[in-house]
Amino acid sequence: MSIKAFLFDLNGTMVDDMEYHARAWSDILNNDLQAGLSYAQVKEQMYGKNEELLVRIFGKDHFLPSRMQELSVEKERRYQAAFLPELKLIAGLNDFLASAKQENIKMAIGSAAITFNIDFVLDNLHIRDYFKAIVSADDVAISKPHPETFLKCAAQLNVLPHECIVFEDAPKGVEAAQNAGMKTVVLTTMHGKEEFSAYSNIIAFISDYTASQPQDFLVD
Repeated sequence: MSIKAFLFDLNGTMVDDMEYHARAWSDILNNDLQAGLSYAQVKEQMYGKNEELLVRIFGKDHFLPSRMQELSVEKERRYQAAFLPELKLIAGLNDFLASAKQENIKMAIGSAAITFNIDFVLDNLHIRDYFKAIVSADDVAISKPHPETFLKCAAQLNVLPHECIVFEDAPKGVEAAQNAGMKTVVLTTMHGKEEFSAYSNIIAFISDYTASQPQDFLVD
């Protein structure tokens, strides 16, 4: 067995919540900040850290760091309030995680979400014990598609990059895995297969985990 670890993105990969993030961002950007973006334009900007998104849209010096932090927290508060009644793992993932643990596969979360949101998912769904490493937006200098997130996961699990399979739902996340030298399984919760044509590190597309077993991905 050449694969020793599974690295999971969070939003759209473990929980199908990206529409809730998009609605929260659209509310903040358009109603609070008058950005005048279409819903499609909001979704296009949804990668990396919250502060990076604000800089991409408004420019580097538009907000003080303290104001960007306030906006970031408020966006997550709105997201969590809306999504909590629907919070659940993507179909089949609970069994998949349990099987991977039985197979002694190391597991980590590598997400552009802040710790506040990762805790929201892990603690409400009681799945924290599956993961031996968690790397959030708070833990990296540069977020996806930079490989730092996934490379830190591998280092904390004490495995090599090529010994990891990354589970992702977003093109920028797949790019981050490719930049880290890792193969990727893509969840098509938010993006279609055609949006990943630029990447050569994808080994499978799945809509959920119901038809998958950890053994399916253990051979590099």
